[in-house]
Amino acid sequence: MRFSAVIVAAGSGSRAGPGQAKQWRLLGGRAVLRWSVEALSAAGAEQIVVVVPPGDEAIAGEVLSGLDGWTAAPGGAVRAQSVLTGLAGLQDRPDDEIVLIHDAARPFVNAGHVRALLDALSDADGAVPALPVADTLKRRAGDAAVTTVSREHLWRAQTPQAFRIAQLRAAYAAWPVDAGEPTDDAAVVERAGGSIALAPGDPMLMKLTYPEDFVMAEALVAGSGQRTTRIGMGFDAHRWGPGDAVWLCGVRIDHDQTLIGHSDADAGLHALTDALLGAIGEGDIGDHFPPTDPKWKGVDSSVFLSHAVDLIQSRGGRIVNVDVTLICERPRIKPHRAAMRERLASLLGLSLDRVSVKATTTEGMGFTGREEGLAAQAVAAVELPN
Repeated sequence: MRFSAVIVAAGSGSRAGPGQAKQWRLLGGRAVLRWSVEALSAAGAEQIVVVVPPGDEAIAGEVLSGLDGWTAAPGGAVRAQSVLTGLAGLQDRPDDEIVLIHDAARPFVNAGHVRALLDALSDADGAVPALPVADTLKRRAGDAAVTTVSREHLWRAQTPQAFRIAQLRAAYAAWPVDAGEPTDDAAVVERAGGSIALAPGDPMLMKLTYPEDFVMAEALVAGSGQRTTRIGMGFDAHRWGPGDAVWLCGVRIDHDQTLIGHSDADAGLHALTDALLGAIGEGDIGDHFPPTDPKWKGVDSSVFLSHAVDLIQSRGGRIVNVDVTLICERPRIKPHRAAMRERLASLLGLSLDRVSVKATTTEGMGFTGREEGLAAQAVAAVELPN
């Protein structure tokens, strides 16, 4: 099901203690905001608007480097204004398309949460992940005596919250100016007469508000086994034949020979594709693109790599880093290595420091040493939800 997303990250985070605003702080080595953008993108968001403090667009570009499908918009003085700015940034979306409104301060959202919300929205005007209140509630106003509040029928609302774009926009337009600021988007739709469904909440959708929340989140990332890192390895080889250029890691190199294969014979991309498929237990490139199928004759091997990336993202996974080694006597790889890294980073949606391309020879030994062919091997690390 199609959906877009607005991630609200425009607050100052003053309650989180001294230092950067919480959306820019590192959690498990990644900015808090990046966790949500990666997760919603992997879950299938077609467009993501990230609402950040005015003037912080450049910071957003830095912490989200290598990710596609998002745009930044300046936030307002209060959360509701930021949500409206984010909705305005969703260009040319159908009125009935679903939009998820999410707080960047809840970094552990995943594809399972999204699926549950979309299911709950099928017969409602809004859907909210929620947990029943488990603790006993107490009320005290000023110096008044403490009283116990019944927790029956009380739920803790979380984000993301799901709506249809046109309906949410109309509900915000109808919000009375004297009603104060809504505490969440479901309250806006409720006030406009809409029905709200509760989807299963998750303690992992905790909100980072106070300094101790960050300590807990780091402990969860480090020790809870929320995600598993898997390693895949790939190898490919092609023989040399008549030609005037060769494709390696998505880059064309002029050469006095070419590699022979059913597709464009890009051994670097083939090895890397197999490494990614291996990390998620999805066989090899031949299982997905049989060399006996004429459809793949001469095709750009980036098609294969993109398919592997899509499979990883459909599982809520992310690629951590990749390392490709090209084994040949000629052509010289070093002059083209920077272009190869940039091409792979673009195809994989990774920052450049997470992409490595190396080259070596076998000093005249074996089929690569005799210049009968070229070989490539690749290793990839992939994180998947448990």
